[in-house]
Amino acid sequence: MADSGSVDESRRGDHPAAVGAAAEDTVLSTRRAAIAELGDAVRELVAQTSATEVPEDVLRRVAAQVSEAAALLAQRTRTRVRLPGADDLLAGFRMYNPVIGVGSGLAPPLHVEVAGNAVVGTCTLSLAFEGPPSFAHGGVSAMLLDQLLGHATGATGHPGMTVKLETTYRAPVPLQTKLRLSAEVTEVIGRRVTARGVIATAAEPDTVLVEASGTFVRLRADQAARMFGGVRPDATNPLVAHD
Repeated sequence: MADSGSVDESRRGDHPAAVGAAAEDTVLSTRRAAIAELGDAVRELVAQTSATEVPEDVLRRVAAQVSEAAALLAQRTRTRVRLPGADDLLAGFRMYNPVIGVGSGLAPPLHVEVAGNAVVGTCTLSLAFEGPPSFAHGGVSAMLLDQLLGHATGATGHPGMTVKLETTYRAPVPLQTKLRLSAEVTEVIGRRVTARGVIATAAEPDTVLVEASGTFVRLRADQAARMFGGVRPDATNPLVAHD
């Protein structure tokens, strides 16, 4: 699980490359905090589900309790073309992003900060992300780097969608270990941007475990409208038409 520390719940789940400031809304902030609280609980459940060795009767009892909880959440849901009510694309809030979203049971989550011309991310992967025994699945490493490279392009004013990702695995990524990721933009040619990023452990940040180079392309207004026009008007803004 990721370290939460004293992070302000009202700002968890936001993208560091946000293009606008979110208006102060106590009701919305309270809901976002509740979403983060549920996300933390679900991530803990997922982590323990992947680590538990309890007997069958306990597994079945927990399964029944989880099904009951799922039924409560299913009373009111959204479709793929309806954005979460707690999200704000222009302000950078993506509560359910599967990498940084504090409301997502799938996310580590990865916490990202802008550091000069680069971005730095930290997270700890639970056993739920296991590929080779005791190490992260290679696809998870690629997902983390894809997200961080995207943050780097947005933080430098060149947001876009991934069109190419090349990943090199130098050493396995350990689970239950604090990780440090970093990324920066290396080239900008028109709407096409190239960024490079690496994964290391927080204890040994200079020892690269995985590195990646990604190419991102900023959508034209007509492309964004064609792809996201059925979602919500602000989703068609090329500045936020990415993950």
